[in-house]
Amino acid sequence: MKKRRKTEESNTDSWLTTYSDLVTLLLCFFVLLFSFSNIDAQKFRTIMSSFQGGTGVLEGGTTLELGENAESSEDLLEEDLEKLKGILEEYADSVGLGAEILLSVEERGLIVRFMDNVLFDSGKAELKPESIEILETVAEILNRDEFRDRLIKVEGHTDTDPILYSKKYPTNWELSSTRATNVLRYLVEEENIDGSRISSSGYSYYRPIAPNDTRENKAKNRRVDIVILRSSFEEIEP
Repeated sequence: MKKRRKTEESNTDSWLTTYSDLVTLLLCFFVLLFSFSNIDAQKFRTIMSSFQGGTGVLEGGTTLELGENAESSEDLLEEDLEKLKGILEEYADSVGLGAEILLSVEERGLIVRFMDNVLFDSGKAELKPESIEILETVAEILNRDEFRDRLIKVEGHTDTDPILYSKKYPTNWELSSTRATNVLRYLVEEENIDGSRISSSGYSYYRPIAPNDTRENKAKNRRVDIVILRSSFEEIEP
């Protein structure tokens, strides 16, 4: 009788061992998925939370639903960027600047590119009077409810030609940085863009989009970019 009872207890314990092994394997599987993917910390915490408590794995449908919601969120962001791109393209065409304000959705987010002399005169960093209306419209769009939480970078770029006869901007570093800062200041101080969601950088001629070998290519490199960042780039961008 005792022998039979011991056998039954042993059989009862065996399923617990199998269950523990299954939980361990599932945990290793999700850790491996995390290490081989671009999943962010929040998604990882969501996955790991399914293992908290005694029945987390058995009720694993929650994890699947959260994953689907995360993908839907990324799709929604992509739609927002495309929508914003369409609005700005329509505006640029309406004011005859369709060839001077270029827009593209790239890995970092939506790039609003102001070419050459749209905002500034050659060798200067003061905003041209006619550029104010352009930035005013851009700011109005960026302050709409569907876009007002997106982080923004303003980036100044130049060509390789040295700065001549200017004590104010001895090199392209100062010129590109001041141009970007002046755009930022206008957006924050005049158009009420929240200062906590915007930053500026000057890159001189070190991030060209074309070789600096012709007048036409140099004109392409003289630009100011307003970058509306994707959420995945908000933490890694300065």
